[in-house]
Amino acid sequence: MMSVAMSRCIFLAKWAVLSALLLAAAGPLAAGTPFIVLASTTSTEQSGLFQHIVPQFTARTGIDVRVVAVGTGQAFAIGRRGDADALLVHHPAGEEQFVAEGYGSERRDVMYNDFVLIGPRADPAGVTQADSIQEALVRIAESNSAFTSRGDDSGTHRKERELWGTARIEPSGRWYRQLGSGMGATLNTAAAMDAYVLADRGTWLSFRNRQELVIVFEGDGPLFNPYGSIPVNPERFNWVKADLTRQWHDWLSAPEGQAAIAEYRIDGEPVFFPVRTSAAGRVE
Repeated sequence: MMSVAMSRCIFLAKWAVLSALLLAAAGPLAAGTPFIVLASTTSTEQSGLFQHIVPQFTARTGIDVRVVAVGTGQAFAIGRRGDADALLVHHPAGEEQFVAEGYGSERRDVMYNDFVLIGPRADPAGVTQADSIQEALVRIAESNSAFTSRGDDSGTHRKERELWGTARIEPSGRWYRQLGSGMGATLNTAAAMDAYVLADRGTWLSFRNRQELVIVFEGDGPLFNPYGSIPVNPERFNWVKADLTRQWHDWLSAPEGQAAIAEYRIDGEPVFFPVRTSAAGRVE
């Protein structure tokens, strides 16, 4: 059993890491430069999306956006303390609960992509022959094929747990590795182990250490991955920058912001799709 002293050390270490992230998000600013703190996901940050869209928003408004990239569960925790002005995350049920509990003022759909199941090219579980993501997971579990899980309460980890649940599997044993790490680090481990892993498409497109990993299953309905923007509620936390945050929130869903999201590509492939896209593929 873990001692009280050890538990306290672990807690303090985690708090130190989070504090460092928040301080890094504030960054060196010119005197009088307005900015907001955005708690978002490692998937959006590691995909390179923010490096593309934030400068366009700043050029339009003069407002900087300082991103704290953590798992979705941690982003919710930061928002519940009022330590961020806005969230951009990808777990609709958690987002709706966050707003219903009064921590966020509203949730707005902004963009989407999808999750993909990554695995070794040799595909020892025969996942490429599956007709659904549930069948793919059953094949992995029944063959005891190595699977790496983020295990960090991120949006991707929450989706993975949901998918195991619909497949009626409680993953356990040596074949199932919960890492407690971000998407990039989890993909690195999967590459080293020749393991299966669930990833968001954006991070996969930007990931370069693929070794023998390939997409082995994609395109099923349950793999849909929507992202929502939530301003932290100024009625609950009167120090949040409500006016600046509203400009960011509105810009993301306005034609200019939606076009900026649509423009971002990796090797010519779109990473995220704006919600205001018409059937003809144009941003409305």
